[in-house]
Amino acid sequence: MKTIISAALIALAAGTSAFAAIQPIPGSLTYDNANVQLEKAPAGSTFLHTFANGDGRDVREVYKVNADKSVTLVTRSVSNAS
Repeated sequence: MKTIISAALIALAAGTSAFAAIQPIPGSLTYDNANVQLEKAPAGSTFLHTFANGDGRDVREVYKVNADKSVTLVTRSVSNAS
């Protein structure tokens, strides 16, 4: 019984994390299914990408480099100044 409950909790957590993933917006490196590959960045490292959105506010995104050299959007913040 414990195995079934544990498996159900793991499946729920995996589904929740996929659902809660941040979606790219225009200006994001991965917007429109762009396949970004980094050649020299070590796997697990992170980097910052900043751009202006359409209403003049700055958007700051943090990306993580995956083992296959692709990138994943981790966090996003938008400045309050417009």
